[in-house]
Amino acid sequence: MQNESVRRRVTVRGQVQAVGYRWSAKQQADSIGARGFVRNLPDGSVELEVEGTPDVVDRMLAWAASGPPHAVVESVDATAIEPTGDAGFDIRH
Repeated sequence: MQNESVRRRVTVRGQVQAVGYRWSAKQQADSIGARGFVRNLPDGSVELEVEGTPDVVDRMLAWAASGPPHAVVESVDATAIEPTGDAGFDIRH
């Protein structure tokens, strides 16, 4: 069903820290109605958990593959996980 929520844990690798990736991810998520969070990881990658309808999650994954203008995305790995029912999309530190 298209209205059923799905959730993906996403790891984005490349030049994705110190380029506005987290802030831009929040803007994108808020604009399309995605829920979850984004955070930097110690190894230089960025992790997102994205929840919403399959269409919303697919749109967020498509955005993650390019990110903001100064990002250089080398890979995006997404794994299906159980939805948690987040109310919004947050930047975690």
